[in-house]
Amino acid sequence: MLSTKKLKLKGFNNLTKSLSFCIYDICYAPTSEKRDEYIAYIDEMYNADRLTEILTEACDIVGANVLNIARQDYEPQGASVTILVSEEPIKESDQVDKTETPGPITPESVVAHLDKSHICVHTYPESNPDTGICTFRVDIEVSTCGIISPLKALNYLIHQLDSDIVTIDYRVRGFTRDVNGTKHYIDHAIHSIQNFMTDDIKSLYHMVDVNVYSENMFHTKMMLKDFDLSLYLFDVAPESLSEQEAEVITERLYKEMQEIYYGRNLPDIQ
Repeated sequence: MLSTKKLKLKGFNNLTKSLSFCIYDICYAPTSEKRDEYIAYIDEMYNADRLTEILTEACDIVGANVLNIARQDYEPQGASVTILVSEEPIKESDQVDKTETPGPITPESVVAHLDKSHICVHTYPESNPDTGICTFRVDIEVSTCGIISPLKALNYLIHQLDSDIVTIDYRVRGFTRDVNGTKHYIDHAIHSIQNFMTDDIKSLYHMVDVNVYSENMFHTKMMLKDFDLSLYLFDVAPESLSEQEAEVITERLYKEMQEIYYGRNLPDIQ
């Protein structure tokens, strides 16, 4: 139940930091029945209960108290979870990491101001009836008002989901005022979202940045470098495919990934 009790804010930081990203998982299912099975599999794998577990651990990573959880599974598919969070108590001896370095891939407490903040996720499984391509998209938003950047939870969330393509946006909005009355529009160094990722993640992906430093807006998109057809087949044995079938399926999968990565429809390859 949502609490109506007011929270006491101490040393409150008014900057709003919003991390939003889409994670895409792509696969091939040869028949309508197999595509339905894939959707059902994904829907069960990433149902509201599982997503709640993932987001709750993300809260642990950034040191947040969970105030309220709203979750919902949908018919015929999809799920949503929203978690309202508040700050952990801060001691004078606590040090908040505001450096441009990767966050952890497993939960560990990082104390931070996170009042009036939230983490939410929505899932969108779908399939193309003409090509057999199935695409599972997860939208995640981590929004905080406080000291820490929500980018510290990025590595953990990418590791928790099958990620063929990832598009990430990060923006710092508003301002906070110091004790001398000076307004500050950002309170941590950032040159690229990539600098908040671990080396193992960066080694797996092609990455492109589009950053507007003057507006504190940062964008990174990622696509896996290596392509192994066997990893993209749903309930299909690679050895059961002829060389020509494998080539056609590979072209369809790669075209789907390229279109998502570049954000536009591409002409068919003749």
